[in-house]
Amino acid sequence: MADRIRIDSLELASYIGVPADERRTTQRLTVSLVLEPVRDFSALEDRIENTVDYFSVCQFVKALSLAGPRHLLETLAQDIAERLLVSYPLRAVEVELRKYILPDTEYVAVQLRRERAL
Repeated sequence: MADRIRIDSLELASYIGVPADERRTTQRLTVSLVLEPVRDFSALEDRIENTVDYFSVCQFVKALSLAGPRHLLETLAQDIAERLLVSYPLRAVEVELRKYILPDTEYVAVQLRRERAL
């Protein structure tokens, strides 16, 4: 198994939803990420510049979730994965994005995994 960094249940706000009234105000979402850095942990030499700065990743994802309205949770999950792969030294990323909107459910979630194109 590849070395991984996990970020669980990061709180997000987003203008998201199919009906226009859902997109009028921000909605609470959470995202969990599994990041596979290009360098194994054994090669980090205890230096932040050799790994993925997870604080920076969190700030990046929070800003992205607020960048423009979206209709679909799936679209935001795809945007998160694509942008992380372009912006950070990652081999792969897994995204689970949760929305707390439907009555009688704890949440609705989408999950995906994307890998860096070689």
